[in-house]
Amino acid sequence: MDFEIFKMNIHDLDLISDNLQSDFDDFWTYNILKDELLSENSIYFCVKNNDEIVGFAGIKIILDEADIMNIVIKKSFRNLGIGSMLLKFLVNKAKELNIHHINLEVNSSNLIAIHLYEKFGFKNVGIRNKYYNNDSAILMRLDF
Repeated sequence: MDFEIFKMNIHDLDLISDNLQSDFDDFWTYNILKDELLSENSIYFCVKNNDEIVGFAGIKIILDEADIMNIVIKKSFRNLGIGSMLLKFLVNKAKELNIHHINLEVNSSNLIAIHLYEKFGFKNVGIRNKYYNNDSAILMRLDF
């Protein structure tokens, strides 16, 4: 498999719109992602295997901080290192943009994601109770 990262645009979103809910994640709707892509403070990237979009991720920049909005991998392509590849790319992009901190929220039951963020040096800095319906969010931060 040949994975490459590209800046994501509306055309990319349109390509996955029919399968967004079933193949990727049920939290990020087309309209939410479209608003993110059109926001001047957000930057999104997608991972393609040949011409197929197999994952995407985005950051929102606020002054010298960035918030990771999401890292979403197509269900049939999970556990292949694509999430790590996207996270490394986002961290490097933030450094290029002279960002000093990256923040994120992660579902407290998503142990795979929590371990990935810890592997990259993110620290637990707080909890948001019932952030994801009945699940809490762990607030994590990476300082440069």
